[in-house]
Amino acid sequence: MSAPTFDAVVLAGGTGRRLGGASKPDVRLEGRRLLDHALDATRGAAAVVVVAPETVPVPPDVRRTLESPPLGGPAAGIAAGLAALRQSGEPAPLVLVLACDVPRAAAAVPDLVAATVGSMADGACLVDSGGRRQWLVGVYRRGALERRFAEVAPDGAGGLGVGRLLDGLRLLAVPAVGTQALDVDTWGDLARLGDAGAGDGSGPAS
Repeated sequence: MSAPTFDAVVLAGGTGRRLGGASKPDVRLEGRRLLDHALDATRGAAAVVVVAPETVPVPPDVRRTLESPPLGGPAAGIAAGLAALRQSGEPAPLVLVLACDVPRAAAAVPDLVAATVGSMADGACLVDSGGRRQWLVGVYRRGALERRFAEVAPDGAGGLGVGRLLDGLRLLAVPAVGTQALDVDTWGDLARLGDAGAGDGSGPAS
């Protein structure tokens, strides 16, 4: 039986404040933009939406949208991505939600999809070695996300915290392998990921 279809929403906005104002999706790791690493994780998705300003280049086969209001936070970005997917045709039952600053997440996506499909849960998200949930590396049932937006942000998701959005959903925790859950908030984070390389098995498959 073939794997169920999923769509993907990649969040590529923000101010990059801790990177000195750099455009985070355009920051390079191993010669490629963080956004390009994130798009590796969307292979197999029926449709992909990148939530990013016009200044961030995206591939021609990827849809683009922007949260309302701009810089309204990741929950607003998820809402904008879901809306763009609804406009593009029949949406898939699952949605991969991925921040562009987690460049080793690609290898975790099959496990997140499998965990969600094989359960009655509302989704699954990656958990790092310290037990911290990476809400923005997760696969969620579309209906569960839509229900939560209707419950907690009927008038718009600007400023809504992701934790508040996902609170109350039945979510599975999928342990990260190696550097899969590490995000890039600072130049030091970027250097550490570069030093780690892909030798721990967490890099994208060739």
